[in-house]
Amino acid sequence: MAAVYDPAVRKIDEAGLGDRRHALLAEASGRTVEIGAGTGRNLEHYPAGVSDLVLTEPDRHMAKKLRRNVENSGRNAKVVEAPGERLPLEDASVDTAVATLVLCTAPDPRAVVDEVARVLKPGGRFLFLEHVRAEDERIARRQDRAAPITNYLFCGCHPNRSTLATIQASPLQVERVERGELPEKATFEFGRPMIVGVARRPA
Repeated sequence: MAAVYDPAVRKIDEAGLGDRRHALLAEASGRTVEIGAGTGRNLEHYPAGVSDLVLTEPDRHMAKKLRRNVENSGRNAKVVEAPGERLPLEDASVDTAVATLVLCTAPDPRAVVDEVARVLKPGGRFLFLEHVRAEDERIARRQDRAAPITNYLFCGCHPNRSTLATIQASPLQVERVERGELPEKATFEFGRPMIVGVARRPA
């Protein structure tokens, strides 16, 4: 997956997802941790206000490419091989947490969001961009049928997860959320429904 990830996701970014990443990550500030950073598709979108960037990635092959891309970017960032369910960070130690197209593949997305809540400072924000279960039941049924295939082919991807409900059930408070779609030219219909939003750890 690490070998084909960049070409595959670059197509989606160029079709419009890159603009959504940029707009969302413009809100990152202070000490920031990204969950499941992959090969570093978000690197170019972090603003100058991010003073300390920690990139976590559980897959060693992806982490290897991530380190190389960090070096080539000239950005000061620390790469840590760790799953989102077990972040090697202290309680209340980060200002911003980020997850983009990650919670669909996490073995335990609820545990990931709980970890995000644990490491965020009171008032800290969680920025998320995820493809999710469709509100249209026709498409949702297609997602259910496709899930075993995407799970096998794409690093455990589950396109039918109700990720917003997972975040809402966590200690975090959702401040805003926008429903939309990933670019039509780059994905199948069942993989397009997405959410973009911000949640906050209560002060």
